[in-house]
Amino acid sequence: MIQSMTGYGKTVVAYKGKKINVEVKSLNSKQLDLTTRIAPLYREKEMEVRQIVAEKLMRGKLELAVWIEKDAATEATPVNTALMDSYYQQLKAFADEHAIAGIDWMQTLTRMPDVLTKTEVEVLDDEEWKVVRQGVCEAVQNLVDFRTQEGAALEKKFAEKIDNIEQLLASIEPYEKSRVEKIRQRIVDGLKQIPGAEYDKNRLEQELIYYIEKLDISEEKQRLTNHLKYFRETMADAPGQGKKLGFIAQEMGREINTTGSKSNQAEMQNIVVKMKDELEQIKEQVLNAL
Repeated sequence: MIQSMTGYGKTVVAYKGKKINVEVKSLNSKQLDLTTRIAPLYREKEMEVRQIVAEKLMRGKLELAVWIEKDAATEATPVNTALMDSYYQQLKAFADEHAIAGIDWMQTLTRMPDVLTKTEVEVLDDEEWKVVRQGVCEAVQNLVDFRTQEGAALEKKFAEKIDNIEQLLASIEPYEKSRVEKIRQRIVDGLKQIPGAEYDKNRLEQELIYYIEKLDISEEKQRLTNHLKYFRETMADAPGQGKKLGFIAQEMGREINTTGSKSNQAEMQNIVVKMKDELEQIKEQVLNAL
């Protein structure tokens, strides 16, 4: 089953007053191209995060972000009251000694160095990382589910286009059979218009056969039919067949182009143009397939 390369997944997990957000986005890319924005506390686990993503997502231009939201009470910067008191004693003694009045002590003291500075260093423990890791896995799985849903729409579109090309290919056959007689008649009529022209009918037949064989598209039709079948079979494979589908589409294009170059009837050429249009839509969308 096809998966799309574009997708989005997000999850939120909680741990001791923290709300931990994990978000992952995916766009088209020929290989795995992962960019991360991870909260400093979890940055030491970046390689493990990358491994989780690589195992599940295989290919695409990916952006993964992990950030923390804390409760206001937890997030508030603590006041170093002991240091603040020390500053006050020193500044008050200086102000009294020099008769300085009208001091806004709260404003002055809160601006002093390290009074409102966090000194506590957070350390990531195994229990918290287990919660965050589960969040990463859930976000990645949500993106996979999104890709699968989008892939189902792609598969339906591809099947429709393949059916259209198959029907157009079948519609060539009546014109292909009638054109042999038309070619023969056109050449004979041309010879008749040349005054006193004499020709060997057997030789004419031989030349006609050679000419018609050069315009024969039986092999192209057979190869295109095989490519259409192979495209359908590949769509049913496990996800990750996007590149393969692209290669098959290229081969289909070669056979359609050769058919067009051998078609010397307006009706056949019109059909070839329609097949090219259907194939072009496949090529555009196959870039989205994983």
